[in-house]
Amino acid sequence: MSDKIINIDKLIAITSQDMSRVNNLIIERTLSNTEMIPKISQYLISSGGKRLRPMLTIAASQLCECKNDHYLSLAASVEFMHTATLLHDDVVDDSSMRRGKLSARMLWGNEASVLVGDYLLGEAFKMMVDAKSLKALEVLSNAAAIIAEGEVMQLVYSNNITISQEQYFRIINHKTAKLFSAAAEVGAIISNTSLDIANALRDFGLYLGIAFQLTDDALDYSSTKDKLGKDIGDDFYEGKITFPVIVSYKKSTDSEKEIWNYLLTKEEKNQDDFYDALKLIQNKNGLETTLEEARIYGQKAINSLEIFPKSEIKDALIEGVYFSYNRKN
Repeated sequence: MSDKIINIDKLIAITSQDMSRVNNLIIERTLSNTEMIPKISQYLISSGGKRLRPMLTIAASQLCECKNDHYLSLAASVEFMHTATLLHDDVVDDSSMRRGKLSARMLWGNEASVLVGDYLLGEAFKMMVDAKSLKALEVLSNAAAIIAEGEVMQLVYSNNITISQEQYFRIINHKTAKLFSAAAEVGAIISNTSLDIANALRDFGLYLGIAFQLTDDALDYSSTKDKLGKDIGDDFYEGKITFPVIVSYKKSTDSEKEIWNYLLTKEEKNQDDFYDALKLIQNKNGLETTLEEARIYGQKAINSLEIFPKSEIKDALIEGVYFSYNRKN
C-alpha cells in the first residue's frame, strides 16, 4: 500500500453506522439540568475533530468480531476522556484556539472548563461500568491516571531544553499514546478475544499514538492556523520541548545552543522568537527527522496487525496509520 494515502475515509465509512450510535450516546450523556454542562460539552464535541480514538475501539471490536454492543459504551467513554483532557489542557496551556474555534476557556472561563472536564470524566467511568467488563474498566481507568501523570511530567520539563529523547518518549507515551492504546485494546477485551490479540491491538494503538503525536509536533512548526485548527507555534510559546526541538538542539553548535537557551527561557516569547526557533529547526532538518521517526513508529503499528488475516477493516486501520504521519492537520 502506498504512503500516498493520507485520509481515513475507509475507516470512517466502515465505522460510520456505529459512530452514529456513539454520537447519539455522547449527546445523551452530556444532558444535564445544569445548563452550562451540555453547552460546553457539546460545543467542543461538535466542533470537529477526527474522532479517531472511538473509531479505534469500534474498528478493534469489528476486527475481533464482537458479539455484543458494549463496545459502544467504551467508545463513548474514550471520546469523553479525550474531550476532558482537551478542556483541562487548554486551561493549563492558556490556549485560545481549539479545532479552529475559540477554546471553551475563552468563552466560559477556566473554572467552568475544568469542572465540565471533571464531569465528562465521571460520565466516562459510568459508561465503562455500563460495559460490564472489569478488565476494560481496569485498562481505561489505568489510562486516565497515566494520562494525568504525563501532563504533570510535561509541566515539569517545560522549557527544559536538556530533556532527553527517552524522557520525551515517556511523556508522549503517557500523555497521548496511552489513550490510543487503551482505545484499541478495550475493543478486543469486550469481544472476549485471546490475550495475544488484545496485546497486538494494544501495541498497535500505542505505536499509532506515538506516530500521531510526533506528526503533531512537526505540524506545530510547519502547518498553518487554518489547517491545524489552533494557533501555530503553541508548543513553542507554552515552553513544550518537543521532538523537533530536541533533535535540533542535539545537533546545534555551542553558539546555537545559546540561542536556544535564550529563546526558551524568555518569559514573553513573540513571533520573531518563534521564527528564530523555526530557522534553527530547519537548519538541522528537525522537521524531516521528526516525520521520519513518525513513519518508523507507523510501520511498527502496521507490523502489530500481522496477527490478523487480510480484511477490509484491517486495510482501513493500515490506511489510518498512513494518515497519522502524512496528515496536514
